[in-house]
Amino acid sequence: MAFGLFVAIGLALMAGFPVAFTLAGVALIFAGLGMLTGHFDPVFLEAFPNRIFGIMTNETLIAVPIFVFMGVMLERSKLADQLLQSLAQLMRGTPGGLGMAVVIVGAMMAASTGIVGATVVTMGLISLPTMLRKGYSPEISTGTICAAGTLGQIIPPSIVLVMLADVLSNAYQQAQLRMGNYSPETVSVGELFAGALVPGLILVATYLLYIVILARIRPGLMPPDRAEGDEQVSVRRLLVLASGPLALIVAVLGSILKGIATPTEAAAVGAMGAMLLALISGHLTLETLKDVVYRTTRITAMVFMILIGASLFSLVFRGFGGDELIADFLTGLPGGVVTAMVLVMLVMFLLGFVLDFIEITFVVVPIVGPVLMAMGLDPIWLGVMIALNLQTSFLTPPFGFSLFYLRGVCPDSLPTAAIYRGVIPFIAIQVLVLALLALWPQLVTWLPGVVYPG
Repeated sequence: MAFGLFVAIGLALMAGFPVAFTLAGVALIFAGLGMLTGHFDPVFLEAFPNRIFGIMTNETLIAVPIFVFMGVMLERSKLADQLLQSLAQLMRGTPGGLGMAVVIVGAMMAASTGIVGATVVTMGLISLPTMLRKGYSPEISTGTICAAGTLGQIIPPSIVLVMLADVLSNAYQQAQLRMGNYSPETVSVGELFAGALVPGLILVATYLLYIVILARIRPGLMPPDRAEGDEQVSVRRLLVLASGPLALIVAVLGSILKGIATPTEAAAVGAMGAMLLALISGHLTLETLKDVVYRTTRITAMVFMILIGASLFSLVFRGFGGDELIADFLTGLPGGVVTAMVLVMLVMFLLGFVLDFIEITFVVVPIVGPVLMAMGLDPIWLGVMIALNLQTSFLTPPFGFSLFYLRGVCPDSLPTAAIYRGVIPFIAIQVLVLALLALWPQLVTWLPGVVYPG
């Protein structure tokens, strides 16, 4: 029944039904069948109201709509457009300068917004026409934009990491209870932010290094811009434009890492800062505010409906003994925790083709997370590996979400095959960084140990 539940949900999702209602609806149908056949104890469903109340009173999850509001507001303030123009002007004459500017601005907007789809679409609209007009190859242009846009997965502060931290904390507590620790520790959002910061910076640096090397080896793919102009003016303008988003990132991330503010409080500060930046740039109008609130409400409603559906699914799955089956399967694999981790990462990578990060976080992580952490894996390291793995999945042809986002704003004359070819080098870079984190977990665990000693 547990296996059939997974298969039925997969078929329903491929048929196009909404994820949240598919999770809840199929779970209820199987629970009913299980009660009729005597394979499901309805007492499991009695815990569902408590799950809902737990979601409503979860202080960490309150940060989600506020971070979404901050990201949407920054997107509407047109800062990315102005930053890209100024940085590209500053780096004119440098081989690959425009490509490097796209990565840097993409990283800053990713850290500010944390919404992958919005970042990819925004960067595609403002930078793709410029890159093509300057003579950049379609492959380099689209690959750089997709890779820069998906940095919102891993660079904090990110709503993805906020949700993942909450799920990992619950899974880590379950893992400790299984191991006989009845005073379990938790995983905080700040710890996951600290763990993701160094890998995120490594990823940005590796992207930039690739663009620099490729521009030297094959300058025809990324010709330098020879336009004349006053470079000093560009420096001043760039500093003015960048100071706002950078101050916002430092205020939000720094206050969380220093323990000055909770994630929810820091998100509120970020939301007010985003409104202030939009006001300074002249884009904060009543119409803009209504649009931002509407979009924030839609995204937040989608997130929490998925969370509610996933909670019901996990109860039914546990009622059929699915969590015990998964635990027995993973612990019984030859090779122990290494084989189990590789298998889980491969399954999540494939699920990333058809499910968004939110569904995978709320459905898959609660099932496999306790088992892997009970086998000895560090929760912060596991969370960063999951985030980076799914970021790679979202870039991988032919089903990567980022590819679809960019395809929607590309001119019809640009073939889809060019987008697919363009992201391959960046996928290889992300796999390389994944391998580095697997070989040297200290790249993830060092900073949390320094910021949160003991």
